[in-house]
Amino acid sequence: MTNTFLYVSQQSDFVDILIWALLLITIAALLFLLFWQRKIWLNLKHELNELGKIEKHNILDEFVLKAMRIATWHMDVSTQQITYDTDFRLRNSGEWIADGDDLDGTSTALTLLNEEDAVRVSKSLQDICEGKIEEYHEEYRVKIPHTDKEYWEESYATVAERSVDGTPTVVVGTSKRIDERKNMERELVEARNRAEESDRLKTAFLANMSHEIRTPLNAIVGFTSILPDVQDPDERKQLLDLITENTQKLLRLVDDVVNISKVESGKEELVMSCFDLNLLLGTVVDQYRADVKPGVEMRLETVSEMQMITTDYERLLEIMKHIVQNATKFTDSGTITVGYDEFKGGRLRIWCRDTGKGVAPEFHERIFERFFKVDEFIPGAGLGLSISRTMAYSLGGTVGVDSSLGEGATFWVEIPVQ
Repeated sequence: MTNTFLYVSQQSDFVDILIWALLLITIAALLFLLFWQRKIWLNLKHELNELGKIEKHNILDEFVLKAMRIATWHMDVSTQQITYDTDFRLRNSGEWIADGDDLDGTSTALTLLNEEDAVRVSKSLQDICEGKIEEYHEEYRVKIPHTDKEYWEESYATVAERSVDGTPTVVVGTSKRIDERKNMERELVEARNRAEESDRLKTAFLANMSHEIRTPLNAIVGFTSILPDVQDPDERKQLLDLITENTQKLLRLVDDVVNISKVESGKEELVMSCFDLNLLLGTVVDQYRADVKPGVEMRLETVSEMQMITTDYERLLEIMKHIVQNATKFTDSGTITVGYDEFKGGRLRIWCRDTGKGVAPEFHERIFERFFKVDEFIPGAGLGLSISRTMAYSLGGTVGVDSSLGEGATFWVEIPVQ
């Protein structure tokens, strides 16, 4: 009985030990599970934080791209396939912009570019695809299909992935429309050119005017100072004639400057009137007939006995005066003929044909520039033909010259008349 009791007691102790052992194992497992769960939770929390950062970063990137109106794209080098990932380029209503649907390959993309830019852009793309360069940057014009319009675009690109041997496999890039910047650049260049031209004209004005004003002034002052000492009537008359002549030259020079300033400022409005063109041209011919050189004949050719037109009389008279005066300066022999063509199509061409030294083709445009003179030895400020063009423009017309060196010249003005 005692042995039985001992056996039962030992068996009970073993069960207790086993229970405690299982309990400890269970507790240890629970602690391990809690630790493991905490580790998993921390990892999940870290991943969620990273995902949140990535999402925030993507939103920020998208916002930046949208604010800067940039499109992002990538190109598979092997297939030359271009794929747009995002496109935030400026789009106005109904405005066409090349995108992934249009640019299914570099060859297609290049056909949309301006011919002058396509060769350069093609070379740069080829170089980056072949690994010759690491970065690509180009500005180019893109043609809008079925129109004659273009827009400016700027692109950057770099190699994103390479094969085992280092050959580029994927190129990523950005594109941005830059019309506003190009317009600003053009306006700055034009402003700079205007400033340079204004500075050039100012310098030329001072140089020419100081010389042209000094010449008649010297004559006026010089002859006036000796006039009291001259007693011979004929000699006094000759001096007075020279003083009057130089006074008229000075007055014409000042009038030229005032006239061109008024026309360009737009302060002098057109005064339209109906008059006989024959009488106007006759007035000009009679005025300058005395200025022609010996042996030169001045003629007037008319289409009809009376040619009534409607335009600004004073401006047309001023134009023809400068054109005819120019002919008298450069014609040493032969004839100077003033006339006009038959009136048709609402426009009339009036011309002055001379047998003078002529004008070389390279100077046909420049002679109408302010202060430009082909021959510096011929008196004049270089304003007459410039004034003629300015006034012709104000009448809605234009002026020009048909001439070859040594074969005379035909200066003409064409204006709309009624």
